[in-house]
Parts: sequence; structure tokens; C-alpha cells
Amino acid sequence: MRLFYTGPVINVEMLVVMLEKHGIAATQEFVDPVAPDEGDLGRPARVLVPETDYDRAYQLFYAERDDEL
Repeated sequence: MRLFYTGPVINVEMLVVMLEKHGIAATQEFVDPVAPDEGDLGRPARVLVPETDYDRAYQLFYAERDDEL
């Protein structure tokens, strides 16, 4: 697995769902896994994607789009 994104858990959860809709089996983990889970949506988390899917995931979410205005 390769690190794809680090940010607040609310963004991480949405990104994982969006990646899964594109057939990429992403996982999430907390940056500090031993910290208590108090439902804080701003808690830092990471998105990991399989190494084989990283380039496709990058193209989907980070590459400039030529078809945008």
C-alpha cells in the first residue's frame, strides 16, 4: 500500500468512497492510532491505495483536466 492523502478524517472517508467507486480498494488509518476516538471529524488520517492503482488514483484526483473550462 502507498500513501495517497493525509488530512482530516471527514475528507479521508469521502475520498475512500470515491476511490472505491472507481474500483480502487483504498483503506484509511488514523495518523495517531493510539489516540482516543472521540468522533472528531478533524482528526488526522491517511488514505492508502495499492501500489498498482496509485497512478490511476493520482490521475483521477490530482492531474489537471483539459476538459474543464
